[in-house]
Amino acid sequence: MNRIIRIARAASLALALALSAPWGAAFAQGADIDGEVKKIDEGAGKITLKHGPARSLGMDEPMTMVYRVKDPALLKQVRVGDKVRFEAKEGDGGYTVTAIQKAK
Repeated sequence: MNRIIRIARAASLALALALSAPWGAAFAQGADIDGEVKKIDEGAGKITLKHGPARSLGMDEPMTMVYRVKDPALLKQVRVGDKVRFEAKEGDGGYTVTAIQKAK
């Protein structure tokens, strides 16, 4: 009986790990970056953000950068001076903010 319980527990653990793996990978790819809005250029669809290290983008040092935005509506969610959390990815044309929200 104890052997059956151990096998059932091991199988349950293996299943839980297998199901959680895709979620962990997705979270790591979309890691949030803490920053502050320095400038918004709605006409160009760009935002200037001062932020700490952005390891998901290969940036180990804090910096201030201009980013494109995936959707111009994102620029209406924040104002200059706001503390934010954002997600960005690197593409052929540089770095693009894919999501942004005011920090809590």
